[in-house]
Parts: sequence; C-alpha cells; structure tokens
Amino acid sequence: MSLLSVNEFGLYCKQGDFYIDPWKPVKTALITHGHSDHMRWGMGHYICHHHTVPILRLRLGAENDVQGIAYEEVLEINGVTISFHPAGHIIGSAQIRLAFAGEVWLFTGDYKLEHDGVSQPYSLVKCDHFITESTFGLPIYNFPANQTIYSDINAWWHSNAEEGMNTVLLGYALGKAQNILAHADQTIGDIFLHGAVDNVNQALSEVGYTFPGTRITADTRRDAIRGALIVAPPSAMDTPWLRTLKPYRIAMCSGWMQLRGARRRRGVDRGFALSDHCDWRQLNQAIQQTGAKHVYVTHGYEHNFSKWVREEYHIEAAIFKTLYNDAEEDNA
Repeated sequence: MSLLSVNEFGLYCKQGDFYIDPWKPVKTALITHGHSDHMRWGMGHYICHHHTVPILRLRLGAENDVQGIAYEEVLEINGVTISFHPAGHIIGSAQIRLAFAGEVWLFTGDYKLEHDGVSQPYSLVKCDHFITESTFGLPIYNFPANQTIYSDINAWWHSNAEEGMNTVLLGYALGKAQNILAHADQTIGDIFLHGAVDNVNQALSEVGYTFPGTRITADTRRDAIRGALIVAPPSAMDTPWLRTLKPYRIAMCSGWMQLRGARRRRGVDRGFALSDHCDWRQLNQAIQQTGAKHVYVTHGYEHNFSKWVREEYHIEAAIFKTLYNDAEEDNA
C-alpha cells in the first residue's frame, strides 16, 4: 500500500488519516505554503510552518484552528513521522517529509533550488518516494540567475526614472512582490505598493519581516508619484487604479516571461523571468540529489517530465493527478 494517494479530497495519508494541501474540507490538513491552490478554506485543523500562519489568517480568517511548526520539528500522527523542510518557494514554504515502516516520502509542494534572498533556502531531503511539481518541466525553461534579474530590474527602473516615468512591476502579491521589494535599489526613487501587496507585507511583519514601500490610498497625491517604483499584483493590469499612475512603463515578473511570445500576449513593455519555481535544470538536479527510486510528477508538464525521468535516469516515474495549478505564475 502506498503511504500517499490521491482521492477526491486531495493528497491522502491513510495510515495517518490526514491530508496534504487538500482541495476539499477535511479534518486535518498539512499545508506546504500560503498560495491559494495549496491552502484552502474549510479544514478542521491546519498544520503549517510558523511563517505561514499569519498568511493563513489573512487569507482564510483569524478564526481557523492553526498549528505552527518549525522546520525539522518532528510530529507523529498514528505512527507516521512528519517533518517540514524549507522549499525555497516563498516565505514559510515547506516540503513535507513522511516516514513510516522504513520508507520515506517527500512532497515538495512548489519549490525552487536557487536562493531568492528572502525565503528560507531550499533544503535537500533524501527520500525513497519523491513527489515533484513540473511547472517549468521542459528544457526551454532555464532562467537567468536571480541576482542578474534584480540588477536588470533596477537598471530599467533607473532609466525610466531619468525620463520622468514611473515603473510598474506586476507580480504575485505573496512571494514575487517581496522578492522584488527586498532587492529594489531605494536610492533610485520612492517605492509605492498596491493594497494587496501591502496587506501581505503587514501580515509577514507579525513574524519579523520588513519590506520597503508606501501603500497607495485614495488620499495619495498621484502628481507626487514620479520616477517611482510601483509594485502591484497582475490583477491591477488595465484597471482605473493603475491609469491614475501615468505616465508609466509596465513589466511582468514571471517565469513565463522567458518566452518572447508570452511578453507580447501580456501587452507589457518588459518581461522579467523571475520565478518562484524550479526551472528545467533545477528539477533535474533535485531528482538526482534526493536519491529517490520512485518519482511522482504533479501540476505542469507531467507527461513530458515523467517520461524524461524514466528514460534519462531509469527511475520509476508516474503522474500524480492533482488540482494544484500554477496560478501565481499564470496570473503573473
């Protein structure tokens, strides 16, 4: 019997009688991170990393029953040993390790190997069974180093500011926005925030994080915003709110921006291939380093990547059909 399987409620551990990132209400839910496809409303009891707790309360309500856990802290439920390990995806994100009857399973949630300078860096966890996402599981996706992207963003902002233009960066409010803000060169100009970004920043301040930027409100004088950096979620595109911030140039931050066609379809001036997911190189590195003999591939290019793992590494690889998606990248 497999320790983990998929049913109509989500990824289920029958031995422990709990779910990981379930998509329907269940009694006990282990949560890998705070994005909406992994952390949903209606669970009886949530278990997540301490830094995900304020995000859960912000997005799902303060009344929820939430248990915070530290990285590598050990829990045991019905004989299953459970621990959370950094996934490097966003602040508080975790891979979840399960050990039972001499076998180790690892569910990555979403993850990336390259350190973004904000999230807790990815931690390699050896395992027998490895469940991986495959958002960018094709060889065409090989991202530039994050530091190169941050430098390119600051150079573009500086150029726009010299022309008296504002710079608008669109990125998911949880994860991408904090990475942008942490690496923004504050000597170039002022930084302003969409309310959705500021809400997340305020929640994360409860666990010690601080990020630059002033929230734009109805009282903010738009004529005083010149040469500034404005960080907003993708939903702000083509809204009346955004139009009040003219003149501006606008860019999208997403792994999909590596492809020129994606930039054209988004109708933006620039695209920065800034992603919170593994690219092709990182996915392959993770597969090889975990030492897993069984690999299960979820959301993304499941067919292509599982076939590649079987043929290239001679490892058993199968598809795990789940309801997780790439919303934070799709929307970016």
